[in-house]
Amino acid sequence: MVEPSGSPLHETGPFVWPVRVYYEDTDAGGVVYYANYLKFLERARTEWLRAGGFGQEELAHEHGVVFVVRRVEADYLKPARLDDELIVTLRVRDLGRSRIEFSQTVEKKIVLMQAAVQVVCVGAESFKPVQIPAPVRERIERIS
Repeated sequence: MVEPSGSPLHETGPFVWPVRVYYEDTDAGGVVYYANYLKFLERARTEWLRAGGFGQEELAHEHGVVFVVRRVEADYLKPARLDDELIVTLRVRDLGRSRIEFSQTVEKKIVLMQAAVQVVCVGAESFKPVQIPAPVRERIERIS
């Protein structure tokens, strides 16, 4: 199994998060059900934030914000199957006032799925777009 890159602070490539395919991830045909790839992408973004020093609970309670997915463009290229060891990659493509655009892949030696994901920073109570808090923005700018 590929080790997670541990910290998004490395400059040599994308953030990498390993995922193993379990029975619950597959459909009747024995391949990963298409919607479960979105779960893999979400886990990688969550772990990227955590490795950058920001857990989801901290963002909500200390900064009063959460990130929500606004848009996903996904291309499914090859199937993943039960027990496959996959790696999910993440790169920040663009950072706006209240949004982050990611380029993500799910790979097993080759790219199986690729996606462009846009998340928006919203108030934890209002769910209305707000500016990304300065400490979070500064960290993202350093690691992007």
